[in-house]
Amino acid sequence: MTYQADENGYYGEFGGAFIPEMLYPNVEELRSKYLEFMKEGSFRKEFDQLLKDYVGRPTPLYLAERLSEKYNTKIYLKREDLCHTGAHKINNTIGQILMAKRLGKNRVIAETGAGQHGVATATVCALMGIECVVYMGEVDIARQAPNVARMKLLGATVIPAISGSKTLKDATNEAIRDWINNPVNTHYIIGSVVGPHPYPDMVARFQSVISEEVKTQLKEKENRENPDYVVACVGGGSNAAGIYFHYLDNPEVGIIAVEAAGKGIFTGESAATSALGKEGIIHGSKTLLMQTADGQITEPYSISAGLDYPGIGPMHANLFRTGRAEFISVTDDAAMQAGQELARLEGIIPAIETAHALAIFKDRKFKKDEVVVVNLSGRGDKDLSTYIDYFNL
Repeated sequence: MTYQADENGYYGEFGGAFIPEMLYPNVEELRSKYLEFMKEGSFRKEFDQLLKDYVGRPTPLYLAERLSEKYNTKIYLKREDLCHTGAHKINNTIGQILMAKRLGKNRVIAETGAGQHGVATATVCALMGIECVVYMGEVDIARQAPNVARMKLLGATVIPAISGSKTLKDATNEAIRDWINNPVNTHYIIGSVVGPHPYPDMVARFQSVISEEVKTQLKEKENRENPDYVVACVGGGSNAAGIYFHYLDNPEVGIIAVEAAGKGIFTGESAATSALGKEGIIHGSKTLLMQTADGQITEPYSISAGLDYPGIGPMHANLFRTGRAEFISVTDDAAMQAGQELARLEGIIPAIETAHALAIFKDRKFKKDEVVVVNLSGRGDKDLSTYIDYFNL
């Protein structure tokens, strides 16, 4: 059994492409070309060169000694926060902007929640001289003001989504509407492993550079390629897909996915899809999503804008359904405390999304000699105002 996507974009029973007829040409063009482009020597060379010279890869694999000592296990942090723009998102946008160029597109659109994907998209559009439009929920625009300013400084147009919960789901809806209206010249850079096939598989492949590097780095540090566990926060789940990718089909490596429980899983203010979700279709793929008894999407909630999404990507839905991954839900409070703890023990301020993954160590015990690799998916600069308000700094 494999946990990778099949040729139709299914992970087990999840995935596929459930799209309106008007979107079919856009999606089919991408589906028919993406693997062919990615296998081209010139594409790979340009992608690898930009990751090295522009993004700053490989990112370090850092042994967090004080954190490890506190929790009596060996905790390594994969430092995606050190990528250019401050998060793993740039790995995917570099790949997709090269894809857009080869498809002859001269305009790019994107959706963003925490703003990191928006910044990464604006960055690569500036790099390549391509027009950029970013859709972002009005609520997220308010709580991620520094990232909005960065996008505008980079030349992007930021358009607020003012429907629904005014967060990531609604920004995605607006971006899809734009793509339907501008099918010929526009490429939609989806920022996570969500959406219709080929997006979940394509984004996972671009992010797989993370686990590829971990294997090499762990060999140097521990004389083994395989950790005992890989841990990542999951909203849509691209950082998680990236660190899981090369370990998906290796049963020796435990996979831990950490979701946002908000104010508590069953409080009505949560984004813990694995606990609350049922099968359904959102943004073009069949997956698990939070919904009412009659199939209306439930508004998610998390203190972290990047995890504030009512579903998970189909890869992760399959990992949950098959039991391949262990899913843990973490509250706002636990995540904020874990973010502060990393700052004080290791001198690293994590993004609040990432802080959810770090929060598991309080209750989830590991053995002393086990190697646990946590994807430190982003840095906390964008979240300073949330940290300030929460801790009265």
